[in-house]
Amino acid sequence: MERLGLSAEPWWVNLLIVIPLAAYGTWRRRGLVLAMPTLLAAAVFGTAFGFVEAAVVVYLRAATGLLTARKPMLFGFGNHTPDLDQQIQLLAKIPVNLHTLEVFRESATMVMLIAVACMAVGTRRERCAIFLWTFAVWDIFYYVGLWATIRWPPSLRASDVLFLIPVPWVSPVWFPILVSALTIVVVILARKARRRLPEA
Repeated sequence: MERLGLSAEPWWVNLLIVIPLAAYGTWRRRGLVLAMPTLLAAAVFGTAFGFVEAAVVVYLRAATGLLTARKPMLFGFGNHTPDLDQQIQLLAKIPVNLHTLEVFRESATMVMLIAVACMAVGTRRERCAIFLWTFAVWDIFYYVGLWATIRWPPSLRASDVLFLIPVPWVSPVWFPILVSALTIVVVILARKARRRLPEA
């Protein structure tokens, strides 16, 4: 069921669209000092990590019965895709200890992305940029991984549970993909802005 059209829930999740815009406003004057090999390495990590995240979701859906083998897809998985109501019902039925484990897994994901940013560059501005860049690539390739394996989402308008911290974030799939795509564009533009600055 695609009951969400233009907005995410809770309401403040919609404010994520401000992040790439605010970042560009902050970075465009001085630009970003990011070497292309660093961006490429972070993108490779984000791509691989996105597929790992997609695989975890495939396992969870298979283990909870939301994924059946009605039609074979990549790796022999089926294409039964839960609607938003089924996802929310599933969340309500998950035992507390598994829900807690999922919250810790989401937290660990953020820690890993932050750690990559800290290892990649030395300044706070560039670390923030690498974190957002890697997060954006990871997010996009998470959905690419899901679609490649189980043909989900069926459309960009399909609703998804994005995070559970501190409450479930729900939005149409196009929204996080848009935020991520804007973030990638912003990092590239800010890096180019740095290259155009005159030598001091």
